[in-house]
Amino acid sequence: MPAAPIELLPHDRDVLRPLAEQYAAIAALPVHREKARLWSRMNGLRSERPMVWITEVPWHEFNKGSAELTVQCRAPWARTVELELRRQLYQWRHLPVDMIFSDHVPCPIAYRSTGFGMMRQGELLAITGGAGISSQHFEPQISSLADLGKIKDPVVTVDRADTAARLAAMRSAFGDIIPVRERGCDNLWFTPWDNLVMWYGVQEALLDLIEQPEVINAAVERIVECCLKELDQMTALNLLTLNTCNCRIGSGAYGYSDELPGPGFDPSHPTAEHLWGCSNAQIFTEVSPEMHWEFALRHDLPWFKRWGLVYYGCCEVLDTKMDLLRRIPNLRKISMNYRINVARAAAATGADYVFSYKPNPAVFATDRWDLGQARAELRHMLDCTQGGHVEIVLKDISTVAGQPHRLWEWAAMAMELVEGRG
Repeated sequence: MPAAPIELLPHDRDVLRPLAEQYAAIAALPVHREKARLWSRMNGLRSERPMVWITEVPWHEFNKGSAELTVQCRAPWARTVELELRRQLYQWRHLPVDMIFSDHVPCPIAYRSTGFGMMRQGELLAITGGAGISSQHFEPQISSLADLGKIKDPVVTVDRADTAARLAAMRSAFGDIIPVRERGCDNLWFTPWDNLVMWYGVQEALLDLIEQPEVINAAVERIVECCLKELDQMTALNLLTLNTCNCRIGSGAYGYSDELPGPGFDPSHPTAEHLWGCSNAQIFTEVSPEMHWEFALRHDLPWFKRWGLVYYGCCEVLDTKMDLLRRIPNLRKISMNYRINVARAAAATGADYVFSYKPNPAVFATDRWDLGQARAELRHMLDCTQGGHVEIVLKDISTVAGQPHRLWEWAAMAMELVEGRG
């Protein structure tokens, strides 16, 4: 499908410019340089304090009656730019924690991948409320070695004309206020098992770890092979972007680092060896360490070896698998879900890795808001991880029960704790 024509309407320009002015004024504040230094220190295992970041906000509950988030542009591309600016400004005003504003506004390079030749099939149950959350039944499409032929090599293409048109329009709208720069892929989400369960079925895939291990191993190996071919194409097309900045790494937070990009880096052509990479196997929480290695991590090794530093994990529980994770090349950050035994995880991680802690977002969904409960959770985690390196990443917030102030109060509380004021 061709991209929609890019047209800068005078009305849209008038809407975008004041937002860009606000953004530029905030981006110029010295606090961002200090925050970047602190993130870099933490990522380099020389923490001065835990760091805090909030993402995956239920914006549909914040939009109601909020002039700050009301989109006014008319052209679709301009509405997308405006919405991102408004959300950044809103977060800075109400729940900034350790967020950082860039000294420019990014214009994403338009690229597409054909994917793996299969689309997930099965009933989709949308959850009301507009949070983008849904429940999915996966209809199995793979059940034998013969079915693996359905998995195709991805083909990546770049739409330079669309990219150039949006870049020119953004620069014309507010490029005299703040620079606008092209930005490629800065967080390549590598998760073979997310793909496999969508094509295999969750229960079916887990049963076949025992009943048809040869099929599972071959399927994972094929997906990894496809991902590596896709990465090679993205590298050749110059789509990778240095991610040692205020971009997300894996399911964690920022990638600021004084270790990357490292020697031999060519700014005009970034490659994986100078960047952060990531992986996970979210479905493996209840799978033994031995099976986790057999059916996931050992297949991921060729991917891990490509990257300068690695973030591992997402929603799976990993506190019992640290001996296994230490076998990952270039591992630096490990996702630690709230369902872990925090003391055990902290002891196993020590000061060797960044402990990427994910608080329980269910605290925001209750009828009665209990900030004390949220504080107690973080206080316990911080007590257990003293002497380590911690980032607190609040995510998966599907609802705040229609009360945005809950998230504002959580943000203030979290900063009081990490700064030693609470």
